[in-house]
Amino acid sequence: MEQITSFLQNNQDMMISYGIKVIVAIIIFIVGKSLSKMVSTTITKLMAKRGVDTTVSSFVGSIIYGLAFALTIIVAIGHLGFNTTSLVTIIGAAGLAVGLALQGSLSNFASGVLLIMFRPFKAGDFVEVSGVSGVVEEVLIFSTILRTGDNKTVIIPNGGITGGTITNYSTKPTRRIDLVIGVSYDANLAQAKEILSKVVEADDRVLPEPGVTIGVSELADCSVNIVVRPWVKSGDYWPTYFALLENIKVALDEAGIEIPYPQMSVHVNKEEENEE
Repeated sequence: MEQITSFLQNNQDMMISYGIKVIVAIIIFIVGKSLSKMVSTTITKLMAKRGVDTTVSSFVGSIIYGLAFALTIIVAIGHLGFNTTSLVTIIGAAGLAVGLALQGSLSNFASGVLLIMFRPFKAGDFVEVSGVSGVVEEVLIFSTILRTGDNKTVIIPNGGITGGTITNYSTKPTRRIDLVIGVSYDANLAQAKEILSKVVEADDRVLPEPGVTIGVSELADCSVNIVVRPWVKSGDYWPTYFALLENIKVALDEAGIEIPYPQMSVHVNKEEENEE
């Protein structure tokens, strides 16, 4: 007990000085933590006001808070008199290792931020990305979820989307249907075009403007190909597409106009030998 009392008396000034440092370090920790939270919240709100997706803004806010909080800890430890150089080096090395291990995920994250900021598509759009066509259900930080026409869920990494071609079929209110109808070389082209025109005009979903294009596009090997290009609302594209194909086939059959198909004629020459 006497040794402890003697130690306290001999090192009173040092303990007071160190105690003050501990108190200041605690204050730095508390204030720094509050400032980190405040900065993170402010940036998150600013991103939300600019229309950035909530998932991304909250994720970025979390990253900023983590970095600011880590800096606060380093400053507080440094105030206690510890050498923070080694600590910073260790944290940097660990960060580099994690970054290298997760570089694919970081790339997908960056791509997700770009998708949300530039908005080449949004939830509900029908798009074609990375060779997959479907309706966008959700844009996440690392991936985008599509629902295909046969109701399959496809999850595509965001890096693969931004690194390829994006086709958005929902950005425009109207779309053009491109049909190619082949008729026989013996068919009356004027009659065939008139029938095609009547079939298209009979469908109420076909828009009067900018008009329908019907014309010969190719003299193919076994057919004369006629293009039929009506305009419809984007939501009516596939129903009108299927209906026009069926109605055109029926109308051409009723008019006796043949829709040719590839055929192969095989001629066999049989030689008979007379036996002597």
